[in-house]
Amino acid sequence: MMALGDKTDDLAAGGPERHVPVLLNEVLEWLDPQPGEVMVDGTFGAGGYSRKLLERGATVVRIDRDPDAIAGGQELVAQSGGRLILVPGQFADLEIHARASGFDGVDGVVLDLGVSSMQLDQAERGFSFLRDGPLDMRMEQAGPSAADVVNELPVRDLIRIIGLLGEEKRAPSVAHAIDNARKEKPFSRTLELANLIEKVLGRSPKKAQIHPATRTFQALRIYVNGELHQAAQALGAAERILKPGGRLVLVSFHSLEDRIVKRFFQDRTKTRGGGSRHMPEEEVPPATFENLTRKAVEARDTETDSNPRARSAKLRAGRRTEAPARELDIHAAGVPRLAAFHGLGG
Repeated sequence: MMALGDKTDDLAAGGPERHVPVLLNEVLEWLDPQPGEVMVDGTFGAGGYSRKLLERGATVVRIDRDPDAIAGGQELVAQSGGRLILVPGQFADLEIHARASGFDGVDGVVLDLGVSSMQLDQAERGFSFLRDGPLDMRMEQAGPSAADVVNELPVRDLIRIIGLLGEEKRAPSVAHAIDNARKEKPFSRTLELANLIEKVLGRSPKKAQIHPATRTFQALRIYVNGELHQAAQALGAAERILKPGGRLVLVSFHSLEDRIVKRFFQDRTKTRGGGSRHMPEEEVPPATFENLTRKAVEARDTETDSNPRARSAKLRAGRRTEAPARELDIHAAGVPRLAAFHGLGG
C-alpha cells in the first residue's frame, strides 16, 4: 500500500498538479486535528485538506457534490484504512451526512467555499469564459444549467442576479444584450456568451488582464449552484453537529461569501446587546461560538506567488461553545433574495 503522501496517490485523487489547497497551513493551525478526532471536510475537491487530516490521525467525513471529485477520491478511500468516508452530496447537508456516517457529533468542520480549479480547467463543464464548452456550470451536473438561466429568465431577474452575485455595475447593459441575442438564437456555448459580454462592456485599459465576462460568469455559477444558500445553510448545519470545543474553519474567495461568514460569527459570538444610557441593553442568546480569528486571515506572499488563486482567499475560524444551536435566517445572514427558477434562487 502506498503512503498517503506518495506522488502517485496525489495524482489518483487529482492532487497538487490539478488543484492546490489554499491556506493549507492556516487551516490545519486553526482546525488543530488530533488523532482519533472526527473531521468533516465539506468540500473535498482534490482532497488536499482531507489528506493532511488523515496524516494527523483523524477520521474524515468528506463531502462533495461533484461526481468527478467523488470518482477521483476512491483511491484515497482505499488507502485510508477505514478512516475516510467519502459522501456524494451538498455541504449544506453536512449534519445529515455526518449522522448517517455514524457520528452524532464531530470535532471539526472545514469548508472551502470556492469552486475547484479542476472544474474551471475542464472546458466541458462550462465554467470558463476562456475555453469554449457547453454553457453548463453545474457542479452536480443536474438541474437547470447556466444556458437555461440566460435563455429563460426575465431581463429584470437577470439584472438582479448579475448585479448582486457578480457585483457587475453594468448589469442592465449585459442583461438587455443577452435578451436581444437570445431572441435570435438561444445561448448554448460559453464563448458565445463571453464574446457578447466583451462586445458590450469592452476591455478596461486599467484592468486589461481581467476579462469583461468575469463578473457575469461568477454570478451565473453562484446562482446555478445556489452557492450562497449552500454556504449559509452549511454554517447552521456545522453549528448543530459540532461538539462543544469543536472548531469551524471557513475559506472564502469573494466578498459575498466572506460577508455571510463574517455576519454569522458576529451574531454567534455576540455576548452583549449594545444599549445606551437612554436604552436598556438588549438581551442576546448565549454565544454558540467564540472567535479564533479576530479578523480574516489572508495568504502570505510566499503562497500567493506560487498559487495566484490564494490572493482572494480569506479564512475565519471559531470554536463551538456549550450553548444550544439556534435557528438561522439565511437572508438575515446575507443571502440575497433572488428569482425562483426550477429549484434555484428564493
